[in-house]
Amino acid sequence: MKGYLQVYTGNGKGKTTASIGLAIRAAGAGLPVLFAQFVKGMKYSEIGALERYSDLITIKQYGRGCFIEREAQKEDIEVAQKGLNELREILQLGEYKIVILDEANIALYYKLFTVNQLIDIIRNRKPDCEVVVTGRYAPQDLIDEADLVTEMKEVKHYYTAGVQARKGVEC
Repeated sequence: MKGYLQVYTGNGKGKTTASIGLAIRAAGAGLPVLFAQFVKGMKYSEIGALERYSDLITIKQYGRGCFIEREAQKEDIEVAQKGLNELREILQLGEYKIVILDEANIALYYKLFTVNQLIDIIRNRKPDCEVVVTGRYAPQDLIDEADLVTEMKEVKHYYTAGVQARKGVEC
């Protein structure tokens, strides 16, 4: 099976959720999956769900909590760079058939690493590895590199009416 590059981006809800759906589908087919999450370092409900498939889905987090309400600190950059270097090796080994780089676009937006670094590790992966990159603000260079791009567009969201994130729905 040839692996493609998918990008899920946009300001609408559902990018991570879509990638989790793909991870569960792949696990159902017996394919090993890596769910690598940037920026976030806490245990969100999606992590709890994926842990139920631990025989086929591996979870790695390259974040120190969710810092999007503050400036990235040196430690945030170091954790993301360490994760990117680890992923370079993982993608070259080819142990996983699906690798999801959740919120990697946010890591790019906050300059935790460069789009050239990300594209380089994706290009040097095993050819049968599917890679999914999620997060708002996908840069044009990554979109150009991708084989499939889905943009989630917010049409209406109850958050604008003051509804806070709810466990099991948004977090």
